[in-house]
Amino acid sequence: MNYTNPVYDGYFADPFVWQHEGVYYAIGTGAAEAEGNVDEIDIAHKSRVFPLLRSFDFVNWHFVGNALLRPDPALGDNFWAPEVAYSDGLFYLYYSVGHEDKNHQLRVATSDSPLGPYQDVGVTLVNPDSCPFAIDPHPFRDDDGQWYLFYARDFLDTEAGVHAGTALVVDRLQTMTQLAGESKVVLRARSPWQRFLANRLMYGEIYDWHTLEGPCVRKHEGKYYCFYSGGRWETEDYGVDYGIADHVMGPYSDVGNEAGPRVLKSVPNFVRGPGHNSIVVGPDGQTKYVVYHAWTHNMDKRQICLDKLIWTPEGPRCQGPTWTSQTIAEGRRQEAGGRR
Repeated sequence: MNYTNPVYDGYFADPFVWQHEGVYYAIGTGAAEAEGNVDEIDIAHKSRVFPLLRSFDFVNWHFVGNALLRPDPALGDNFWAPEVAYSDGLFYLYYSVGHEDKNHQLRVATSDSPLGPYQDVGVTLVNPDSCPFAIDPHPFRDDDGQWYLFYARDFLDTEAGVHAGTALVVDRLQTMTQLAGESKVVLRARSPWQRFLANRLMYGEIYDWHTLEGPCVRKHEGKYYCFYSGGRWETEDYGVDYGIADHVMGPYSDVGNEAGPRVLKSVPNFVRGPGHNSIVVGPDGQTKYVVYHAWTHNMDKRQICLDKLIWTPEGPRCQGPTWTSQTIAEGRRQEAGGRR
C-alpha cells in the first residue's frame, strides 16, 4: 500500500495520531483554532473544537467531526495542539487555550468515545498566575503505568548558557486531571538553529527568543527520548530533534544537535517547516512512524504527513520528510487499546 504526503488535504496542524481497537484516529489544530475563529458547529447549542480524522488503513484519512465541546469563551479563542490518552475506559483530551499567542493555559477534557464529544473537566492543569504561557501538552505512560505530562512553557533566564524562550518541562500526573506540581526542566534552547526571533518583545522586555515545542516521548532500549520541534518554521533550520534521559523526569541531554535538528528538517524547494510530531505504530504492528505537519508551498496551511522512524547507532532518525510515493509496511493490525 502506497501513500504520498500530505495524507490529508485539509488544514491539520500539530497532528496527534493514536490507535484504538484496530482503528487509527488523528486530532490536530485546525485553521479556525489556529486563527482564533472557532468553527460555529451547533451541537446542543455549543460549538466544537479540534478536527478529528479516522483511518482504517493508516493511509486514507477522513474527517469525522470536531472533538471538544467549546469551554468557557473567556478562556480564549485560540486552541492549540490537542493530544489524547486512554486510561481505564476513558479518553482524555489535553490541549491549550488562550488569546492569540498569549495567556495560554493547559486544560483537559474527557469522553468515553475516541470520537467525542469531549467535555472540559473545569480545571486548569498549571496555575496561570505562576505560568502565564503553557502549551503543547503531551501525556506519556511509563512501563509501570504511571502517567506524566510533558509540555512547553516560557523561561526568561539565561543562566548556564541557555537562551530565553519557550522550552520543555515534565510533571507527574497524580490523576489524569491533576498534576503533582513537581515540574522539572526537560530541555532548554542552547543552539543558534533554535532561535525563533531576535529582539522579540516579550513580557515587557526585549529578548533573543528561542523556541523548543511539541514534545513527544518514547522509551527505547531502557532510555527515554523526548522528541521536540525547534526554531522558526520559516527557516531551513527548523525541524525535529530529541533529548535522551535514563529516567522519565530527567535529566535530559540533546548534546550532538549543535549543527541542527537530527530527526527531521526542511528540504529547500520541497518541504517547509516539518514539525510537531507524534509517533505511532503502523499496520504491521512493528514499524513506527513519525506523524508531523508541513506547510504548503504557498504557506496557506499546514498538513499532516507521515514517514518511517528508524533507530540507528547514532539515535532516532526519520526517513523523511518525503514528497514522493512511499510504501506502508502492511501486516497484522495491533489490537491494543490506547497508547504505547
